[in-house]
Amino acid sequence: MEKQTDFLFKTIEDKTIAWFKNSNDYLVLENTAADIIKRLHKGISVKEIASALSKKLAVPLDKTIDFVLDLETKIYNTKTIVKTNIENDYRDITLPKSFQFTKYYKINNLVFKVEFSTEYELYLVHPKFAHLATENLEFISHTFSVFLENNAVILYVNSLFIGAWHKKEIHFFQGKFSMELIQKIHQKQEKEWMGVFHASAVSNGEKSILFLGDSGNGKSTSLALLQANGFTCLADDFVPISAANKEVYAFPASISIKKNSLKALLPLYPELEHSAEFHFKRLNKIVRYLQPNNNNFKAHLPCKDLVFIKYDAKSNLLVEKIANLDAFQQLVPDSWLSPEQKNAEIFLNWFQSLNCYQITYANNKKMIDTVSKIFNNEL
Repeated sequence: MEKQTDFLFKTIEDKTIAWFKNSNDYLVLENTAADIIKRLHKGISVKEIASALSKKLAVPLDKTIDFVLDLETKIYNTKTIVKTNIENDYRDITLPKSFQFTKYYKINNLVFKVEFSTEYELYLVHPKFAHLATENLEFISHTFSVFLENNAVILYVNSLFIGAWHKKEIHFFQGKFSMELIQKIHQKQEKEWMGVFHASAVSNGEKSILFLGDSGNGKSTSLALLQANGFTCLADDFVPISAANKEVYAFPASISIKKNSLKALLPLYPELEHSAEFHFKRLNKIVRYLQPNNNNFKAHLPCKDLVFIKYDAKSNLLVEKIANLDAFQQLVPDSWLSPEQKNAEIFLNWFQSLNCYQITYANNKKMIDTVSKIFNNEL
């Protein structure tokens, strides 16, 4: 059996997090299981490992052999990535000679030209970035081209093919579009990012906090409330963190506001009352977009705190510090994490240093006061 060539291990609390280079997977393991993997990787035989385990646990040898073999099979079976036909045939795709829609967005001192072949592609991108639209076309920094072919969305950047995504996996296209955008905004290649997190990032000008939670729990609503009370929106939904300095970098997309949050936010943002609604059937949500109060998209700030936020109209304020392992298992599945080994090591070290909290609230003022205390290291 061909073994993976690279592992990373990080002991956090009473377990071990293992990273596997071949699949870029993170697994939370019991320390005994992690020790077995380390021994297998060193070339120690299954029988020798099982024999030592049998003596240590006072378990029959045949049972420990089965356990080690089963663990070896699970660990070393790498994932198979199946590419769609359109991805395999991308060399046959050519850029259209004309586009139905063209938008220009100014971010810092850069002007992005984005071409769309139909209204469908426009709908996938433009609403989040409409607040950046500009008429100043003196110098085009980069050109993004988005078009449909073979029932897939195709992305080119500066005339170079980036990828193709079937309509059923359109969120992957949106993620890649955003990744290409941050590379150009911050002049960093993809391998220079530690990860991108499905979260909301808020700052007090000196550092940042990430808000996480299941869709509908109130990440973006909490972010909107905080930016109306003296804090700054660094990013919403797409939060990039650099490997070099482990800092959150600004991302210029609007804040997604769901329909059930309007009542709480209209007194603060009356413009939401007449803003357009966008229906995303596959995601089963209706949203309006709120302009972030950040006008410095070069900003980047350290992050030492993760907050899992949940709005519950029937709840009193509940604030508790949670185990990093519990936070890890909620964070990783919804995140893009760099496959570079050095970045994986940086991520594990960064994550181990974090403070992780759970906040459940009904009263907006109490939530804002609690977040202020986290920023001030008062919790």
